[in-house]
Amino acid sequence: KKIVLGITGSIAVYKSAELVRHLKKAGAIVKVAMTKNATWFVTPLTFETLSGNRVIEDMFSQPGTSIDHVSLGQESDCIVIAPATANFIGKIAHGIGDDFLSTLILAATAKILICPAMDKEMFKNSIVQSNILILKERGFIVMEPEEGMLASGAVGLGRFPDPLAIAEEIQCLLANKDLQGLKVLITAGPTIEFIDPVRMITNRSTGKMGYAIARAARRRGADVTLISGPTHLDPPKGIHMANVETAEEMRGAVMDHYKGKDVIIKAAAVSDYKPLNKAKEKWKKKAGKTIVEMIPTPDILEELGRNKGDITLVGFAAETTDHIANALGKIKKKNLDLIVLNDVSKDDRGFAAETNEVRMIDRKGNEEVVPLTSKDEVADKILDRIKYL
Repeated sequence: KKIVLGITGSIAVYKSAELVRHLKKAGAIVKVAMTKNATWFVTPLTFETLSGNRVIEDMFSQPGTSIDHVSLGQESDCIVIAPATANFIGKIAHGIGDDFLSTLILAATAKILICPAMDKEMFKNSIVQSNILILKERGFIVMEPEEGMLASGAVGLGRFPDPLAIAEEIQCLLANKDLQGLKVLITAGPTIEFIDPVRMITNRSTGKMGYAIARAARRRGADVTLISGPTHLDPPKGIHMANVETAEEMRGAVMDHYKGKDVIIKAAAVSDYKPLNKAKEKWKKKAGKTIVEMIPTPDILEELGRNKGDITLVGFAAETTDHIANALGKIKKKNLDLIVLNDVSKDDRGFAAETNEVRMIDRKGNEEVVPLTSKDEVADKILDRIKYL
């Protein structure tokens, strides 16, 4: 995709460099246009180096730029103004084109994403809010700033959004909406079962695969609900989210949300057992053996299989031996439409890895192997397969 990144004069300009890296990593062609004030914060050379393209600073400063404001706005897939100052928002809301970037907006036919960044009092100002409303009414997409510590030292709404979240929003704007209208429930991450107030039983799941599926489904137009065990991941934007800890809590959340869904993808690694009794106080170390009596946790996937009706049910199998036999047995026992098989005994795939290699098997025994690739790529392959079940 062709992306034009417009950068205006905010202290948050340095974060736009990270945004360029994310966009390039996703395969985008990025061209940068900066206002004069923006160049005081970060030099154009930085963005030329990161994007691989010359930076446009002024309407007439470089050969050909006098008409680039027309061609760039019409040949690109998306224009992103990040950061967007209150001044620039006011200009484009009222049709002022007094520099390259504002003129580019007036001539654009591409989708336009605005990412405001300013002090909290400026953002709350009724004039700024009125200008943002004008932009929304005219078809601009405005990404809400984050709340947090601002350059002034104040804490409030107006902080530049996380660059990765902006990149994800751009992908959502440009993605094929082939899952539009589909209601999808996804589980992700581990569960934990406490032995005492300090110790617990859990597993190596990080939630990365489930979160990648949630992001991909949302990007492709689905209405996504994500039920997550404890992870260190940021919640994906634009989805419904529920957080749980134990297998019992996971079951409760799933049963509360599964009705009315078109697809359920159970990517969570739910504990199979829990201690019969949780100690009220921390166990003290002592000589000899300590035995923890365990009992099974609810089999959420099997319960869904009994009650799913017309819902497409997808399970995961993390295996170390007898991979295919175990996966086929799980399909039959739990009434699955598709199972995603991981060989977690191999390096660079499965738990805690950034990459994965999976084998998808449907209830008819048809198989499709996704070779080792990023979990984002695997997520899209899984959703592609689900479409044709």
